Amino acid sequence: MKALTRTLYFWVLVGVLAGVVLGALAPGTGVALQPVADGFIALIKMLIGPVVFCTIVQGITGSGDLKKFGRVGLKAVLYFEVMSTIALGAGLLVGNLLTPGRGIHARLADLDPSRVASYASEARRMGVTEYLLHVIPRTLFDAFTGAGDLLQVLLVAILFGIALAQLGERGARLREFVASTGEVLMRMVGLVLYAAPLGAGAAMAASIGRYGLGTLKQLATLIGVFYASCALFVLVALGLVAWLCGFSILKFIRYIRAELILVLGTSSSEAALVPLMAKLERLGCSKSVVGLVVPAGYSFNLDGTSLYLTLATLFVAQALDVPLSPGQQLLVIGIAMLSSKGAAAVTGGGFITLAATLAVVPSVPVAGLALILGVDRFMSEARALTNCIGNGVAALVIARSESELDRERLRAELAAPP
Repeated sequence: MKALTRTLYFWVLVGVLAGVVLGALAPGTGVALQPVADGFIALIKMLIGPVVFCTIVQGITGSGDLKKFGRVGLKAVLYFEVMSTIALGAGLLVGNLLTPGRGIHARLADLDPSRVASYASEARRMGVTEYLLHVIPRTLFDAFTGAGDLLQVLLVAILFGIALAQLGERGARLREFVASTGEVLMRMVGLVLYAAPLGAGAAMAASIGRYGLGTLKQLATLIGVFYASCALFVLVALGLVAWLCGFSILKFIRYIRAELILVLGTSSSEAALVPLMAKLERLGCSKSVVGLVVPAGYSFNLDGTSLYLTLATLFVAQALDVPLSPGQQLLVIGIAMLSSKGAAAVTGGGFITLAATLAVVPSVPVAGLALILGVDRFMSEARALTNCIGNGVAALVIARSESELDRERLRAELAAPP
């Protein structure tokens, strides 16, 4: 017991449970703690951009040659797209089989469109052209000082890493500087994570206090179906991939339990980015592969978000008694495949992306999102958990395909007692 109380995940779990109790018993106090939760996430976001930049640059320059970087990048993109498509299809399959929205018979006239107006306007603003331009920062440093979009950081890091690799020996000092800076940033993240129990507890208290346990009861079917769908996707789809790669998905989940509890409390997979990469390297993944695959996966490998987009779209349509033809459902998959990229890096990104997806299905009004706005915060936890597990599995798969996974070390680490 003494050893358990010394671990971070134990205190994060205590913080989450305390937040649930506080939010239920004293809603006003729980809502008042929102700035504490926002402050913790802001500290993490402050460091994520520079950390991703350093890890991507080290991954490119440490890969030995640019051909390897291109090969690893191509494998990662193909893997991301395949798994995202499977997740989107899983959401449609579950939604059509279980029909969680059927029987609600909601009327559009009874919904308050102002509740989702800000999300809808953001979705309209982020059209295809605007989205592509948004990925390109106005200046080199605006990627770090501007909106904090991880896609912009990825773009700058890739260009910088390629250019630095082309310098050869002339860039040795700069590579050492980037490596040393990365180590310092990792230590800074470690210091910030000491506040994780407080941040996770405050976030949970604010959510329960604002929406109440009654909100959960009203849409318990949707929440239950979504959580069950995410669990099945992890155990079946990712479990099969893990089995083919030579490890157990359950043992992997146990191994990264501390990071998952942190994600659960904060509803942000970014909070676990750095410790997840450290765990993957400890499992035997090469630093170069981890440094390339995991940061990229946080923008392009969003399995939980993909599953949410199709399932939530069907739920809204069913609740409003709007039938969707097979062609319209395939259109949803196509749009969601494009619009979901980078959603995890934006606050409320999953909900904004859902609004953008519904905008291209005229028969389902965007105002219908008001039906699930109150519980989206609780479903974001399942999205983040699934995204986090999916990115960890992706790194192991790509590392093995490159023969840069120490399989003996992987087995030993996963078999070790908690």
